[in-house]
Amino acid sequence: MIYRLLALNVDGTVLQPNGRLHRSTREAIAYVQQKGIYVTLVTARSFPSAKKVARALKIDSLLVTHQGATICGEHSSKPLTAKRMTEDITYEVVRFLEGFPCQIRIVHDQFSLANKYKLNHNLLARTVFTTGDPLFYSQQFVDSVSETIANDPVAAPKIEVYFEYEDDLEDATQALGSMFSEISLPKLNELRLDILPEGVSKLDGLITLGEHLDVPLKEMVSIGDAMDDIEMIKACGLGVAMGNAPAEVKKAADWVTRSNNQHGVAYMIKEHFRKQHPISFLQKMNIIKK
Repeated sequence: MIYRLLALNVDGTVLQPNGRLHRSTREAIAYVQQKGIYVTLVTARSFPSAKKVARALKIDSLLVTHQGATICGEHSSKPLTAKRMTEDITYEVVRFLEGFPCQIRIVHDQFSLANKYKLNHNLLARTVFTTGDPLFYSQQFVDSVSETIANDPVAAPKIEVYFEYEDDLEDATQALGSMFSEISLPKLNELRLDILPEGVSKLDGLITLGEHLDVPLKEMVSIGDAMDDIEMIKACGLGVAMGNAPAEVKKAADWVTRSNNQHGVAYMIKEHFRKQHPISFLQKMNIIKK
């Protein structure tokens, strides 16, 4: 199989545990781009945050962000896709969540808005402060998110919820699923739930990008490490799990590479794409269509 697109998750995949990019990852992505492979990021991060990573990797392409809710490029006049929950749904969801001990974070392309919640759980604190987004945001903390957006309504592309207790996450997920048909509820781990517009997922975003580029899923390689990567890993022509991924993600993958601490993205690219001729050569030889 000839692959024409490489989709990469960000946190836990291209980034090392310390949040940095290793030189081998930059070199591997430059190598695969020279072969004519379209490289994109498919991430739960916002577009401004993902754009910073893309610049560091010298990726100048459309990026799938907010878990598929927004698809945009740095030089695009407008997003290819920009899905939002309505202002009313955003408000009602937030009002419901305020009944749980959790941090509620509305994530927009220009800002984030969160409640002032004391992080008592160590894992919760680590989860919140390793997402990377706060570095690139105008970030506001308020006593009540619902009261704030009642006065200044927001149509959110994503709401991140960091629960103190696992049981609360499960209860909230079940209740929200029965109350609202207009939202999707991907669980990222035992304490974090993301709330997205209906039908939004990383896979949905990747399909939309593929249709725009005329690249089918079977000609894509996806690499990820998180629970919300499973769908795209299963659907792509070659789905790759990082060595640091949970067992469920590895089980869904066609191939498991090394961990992000062992430069798994660079290792995978060297193992697979070195065997593939440049896209321009394959087109010249009429092996693939232009």
